[in-house]
Amino acid sequence: MIVGIDASNIRVGGGVTHLVELLRIADPIKSGIQKVVVFAGKKTLDRIEAREDWLRKVHVPDLDKGLALRMLWQRFRLLSALKDEDCGVLLVPGGVHSAGFSPIVAMSQNLLPFEWRELRRYGLSWMALKMTLLRFVQGKTFREAGGVIFLTNYAKRAVTNVVGEDLRSIAVIPLGIHNRFLASPKDALPILRYSNDDPFRLLYVSVIDVYKHQWHVTAAVAKLRSLGYPVVLDLVGSSLPRSLVRLTEAIAQVDPTGTFIRYRGPVAHEELSLLYRQCDVNVFASSCENMPNILIEAMASGLPIACSNRGPMSEVLRDAGVYFDPENPDEISSAIKALIDSPDVRAANAKKAFAYAQEYSWERCAEMTFAYLRDVATRD
Repeated sequence: MIVGIDASNIRVGGGVTHLVELLRIADPIKSGIQKVVVFAGKKTLDRIEAREDWLRKVHVPDLDKGLALRMLWQRFRLLSALKDEDCGVLLVPGGVHSAGFSPIVAMSQNLLPFEWRELRRYGLSWMALKMTLLRFVQGKTFREAGGVIFLTNYAKRAVTNVVGEDLRSIAVIPLGIHNRFLASPKDALPILRYSNDDPFRLLYVSVIDVYKHQWHVTAAVAKLRSLGYPVVLDLVGSSLPRSLVRLTEAIAQVDPTGTFIRYRGPVAHEELSLLYRQCDVNVFASSCENMPNILIEAMASGLPIACSNRGPMSEVLRDAGVYFDPENPDEISSAIKALIDSPDVRAANAKKAFAYAQEYSWERCAEMTFAYLRDVATRD
């Protein structure tokens, strides 16, 4: 059996990380798969490690270009490419397929198109239009697919509530975590051990976007400072222009001198593990996630976590976090304060979170994914 992977719209972010890690650790021959053929642009292929025994990387120049050419290639040229490679099943990690090949296994990695409450935050914008179109296009792909992979049970429920529950086959396969993030919880010190010169460090890693609520976290930290807590907040991640303006204005209002809140911009994924090790509490305030990889990275890093109570966060973090409404700065402040005030709670939660994080491995993800691809192919 030969598996094809359509990576025509896998170019940045978590989708690329998933593909790179999946193929880095996989041993598909164990699942009865002879070869895996990846169709992608150069930048994506360059990040995928060579595996001479079973992996073929096919560079498609059109996939280095704009959206229109990528869509045209998928619609009119992918099918013949799959036939040329004698592929028996196609994995579509981007969740959109128009080539007419069968069977395919589609992945759901973006929940924004299926949650109107979150999508409405963008107002009348290109992003809102794009996500609305994806809602219909991905929905059509999922209904026609031989199988659909969801990353969490929450995501499965959210999507099937929109597209219907009569999908041909469904699998829930969580992503993994890289070993570089694994770090045993450090000692939880009382707040009296900290000062403005040696502050209690908070970290929030995520893209600056409308559903990430960094401005509410900013207001919450400012409230803690007003109560005399020697806390500082580092915000890390890329940004969307309008959201960055909102964040910059929020920081200027509460900390115009940049004393205790700093936006550090994007940091290479390979360097994030060091930032986790340098902080005392991780904050995660997103209100829309398919599978919160950043949250799992913080768990694996042995950190106590103040966490949003929306989406799949409680499914992943379970009883190892202090939860808050991500749109309520007072609740965010109270959750962080509860962790600061109790070293025992910090220690206990970090220990549980670290243990739960061990369940997420790329080895398990790869094994389950290729076994599912084989099952869909042989069933059809």
